[in-house]
Amino acid sequence: MTQNRNRRHNGLTYKDAGVDIDAGERLVERIAPFAQATRRPGTNAELGGFGGLFDLKAAGYSDPVLVASTDGVGTKLKIAIETGNFEGLGQDLVAMCVNDIVVQGAEPLFFLDYYASGKLDVEAAAIVIAGIARACREAGCALIGGETAELPGLYAKGDFDLAGFSVGAVERTAILPRLSEMQRGDVLIGIASSGLHSNGYSLVRRVAEQERLPYTAPAPFDAARGLGDALLVPTRLYVKSAIAAMREGGVNGFAHITGGGITENLPRVIPEGLDAEVDLSSWNPPPVFGWLSKAGGVDGAEMLRTFNCGIGLVAIVASDAAAAVIAAFEGQGESAVRIGTLVPGGGKVQYRGALRLP
Repeated sequence: MTQNRNRRHNGLTYKDAGVDIDAGERLVERIAPFAQATRRPGTNAELGGFGGLFDLKAAGYSDPVLVASTDGVGTKLKIAIETGNFEGLGQDLVAMCVNDIVVQGAEPLFFLDYYASGKLDVEAAAIVIAGIARACREAGCALIGGETAELPGLYAKGDFDLAGFSVGAVERTAILPRLSEMQRGDVLIGIASSGLHSNGYSLVRRVAEQERLPYTAPAPFDAARGLGDALLVPTRLYVKSAIAAMREGGVNGFAHITGGGITENLPRVIPEGLDAEVDLSSWNPPPVFGWLSKAGGVDGAEMLRTFNCGIGLVAIVASDAAAAVIAAFEGQGESAVRIGTLVPGGGKVQYRGALRLP
């Protein structure tokens, strides 16, 4: 009996249980150069340690406050998995984190990612992490580590999940929003989004399903691209442009327009006693929003509290600085426009006009 029992239990490996350590090591070898390319003062961007180190003093801060953010890409991943298009996911992940950091007046310093799958596809993971590194480099933060988890039995074949965590720093005197400095007449400047960014995709997928549109079909709002590729346009990174705007002076606050849209996000940075009056006719939303509204029968109010509707960032700026701040954004390649002002109220958004949905 002893011999039979040994025969049943001896010889098993972790790979037999569905976890390939060698594949994980191959991935680390592939992505190490990506991380090295994100080096910045404060870190050497080495991978392989138990934790990532960052030296705030070496980064030049004297009285810093740390700002942290974590996020994921959400069900946008399902479209990427179904189409096999993973190129923009890394930027989506980084942008969702670092944009939340810069709106506090902070500079993103470093980033860590979490990639989990049922069975590790080294090629797909390398594409995603290369995108993370490119976005980190563009945002000026270092990719100092991460976790690749192979979890057989938890994820269906081909599925994976993606999450990120970033830390930034801001000098204590520069923290945003400056609620006490906001006043009636401050200008709301809207910075264009690149499209849907990474919010509302459960509704997006429902509309595509309702319309019986495969992701390989031409996009109804962009015939030059397939629907899947058109829906996977990556989230815009606002770090460099927002920092350039802050250097002009007069910026009292930013709102990153994510899930909840303008309706839910702008009130987070408005003091009691003031409302944000937004002129919906002051910008032209990209065509994808018109398609979603018409095909899904989604009314204007629901669009504004689900999607960014073409505005990915809102700056609250002293009226005498508005022109210079718009010029700073435009100098960084952004499209920026006045979309409203602060008016007396109770810390909410007042809309006037109607969305110019194509």
